[in-house]
Amino acid sequence: MSFFRFSHLPLLAALPLCLFCLVRATVSLAAEEAKLPWTVNVYFENDLFGGTDGDYTNGVKVSLISPDLVSFVESGKLPEWSLNYIYMLPFINDPDPTLKHKVEFSFGQDMYTPADTSRSDLIVDDRPYAGWTYFAAAFHTKSNKRMDTIELQLGLVGPDSFAEETQKTVHDFLGQDLPNGWEHQLKNEPGLAAIYERKWQLAPFFSRGTFALDAITHLGCSLGNIATYANTGFETRLGWNLPDDFGVSLIRPAGNTGFSARQRPGGYLFVAVNGRAVLQDIFLDGNTFAHSHSVNKEPLVADLAGGAAIYLKQFKLTWTQVLRTREFDGQPDTHIFGSITLSFLF
Repeated sequence: MSFFRFSHLPLLAALPLCLFCLVRATVSLAAEEAKLPWTVNVYFENDLFGGTDGDYTNGVKVSLISPDLVSFVESGKLPEWSLNYIYMLPFINDPDPTLKHKVEFSFGQDMYTPADTSRSDLIVDDRPYAGWTYFAAAFHTKSNKRMDTIELQLGLVGPDSFAEETQKTVHDFLGQDLPNGWEHQLKNEPGLAAIYERKWQLAPFFSRGTFALDAITHLGCSLGNIATYANTGFETRLGWNLPDDFGVSLIRPAGNTGFSARQRPGGYLFVAVNGRAVLQDIFLDGNTFAHSHSVNKEPLVADLAGGAAIYLKQFKLTWTQVLRTREFDGQPDTHIFGSITLSFLF
């Protein structure tokens, strides 16, 4: 995890400007590759699929993923002052000509509430109300069997995330009871998370014609006032015409990198595990710079997921059901939520 050595601390300070430069270069490069398709992913996650209305209660995200691009530094599209910093970014400027580069832009909102949203008082033994609205830029470098991702998330926690308005609008539209405790949500705070993750695509364990069983493993970490953790896990897929990608993605950093326009129709079933060793979680620990409601978090959290994916021509649809272990002391049970992702090329 050399990205987070102390020698790279100057890079962390310059990272937003570096990424802005990379975004500008990517847009220019992508314009030159107009014949290649972009990928759009639309995510919707909700614990309605688990029959509850609390904890991680809702998440939405839209991401736009570029076609394969040339090396960012060699493109000649970047200002000279930024090159020294960008050369410090691992992986994305590897000169190996067999590597492919993609960039991803995302906009999303996550929402967290206690289990009983009918109460208007502060529920001291349950998690705080919180919203997180953010923009993210991610850079993927991949070979046939490995993908490295660096992602930066910038956004707002608190009333200015507009999570309260979102939840109340949706509940009102569906004719459901309105939540009453948002006055106790976390206070306004700008949020930053810098994420690195590496994925490996393992050789198929079993293959017979177009039917195969394979696996994908990952290892990563995050730094920032939103979340600081280390994570690892794997995914196993069984199906027909398995895609040459790096697996199913929930709304979490370092996820999907799209799919190929040349992908043959197919589908698969999958199971996946992701474990996190958590040092900081603003949605449980409370605000970083102000007093707010908080709970004692669990240091180890795991997600067990299962579902199915189908793909045909320019479209891919994925359904995932997730079981998340307890995240804080006093949480009465594990949490279940579902995820639907629609991906398409344009």
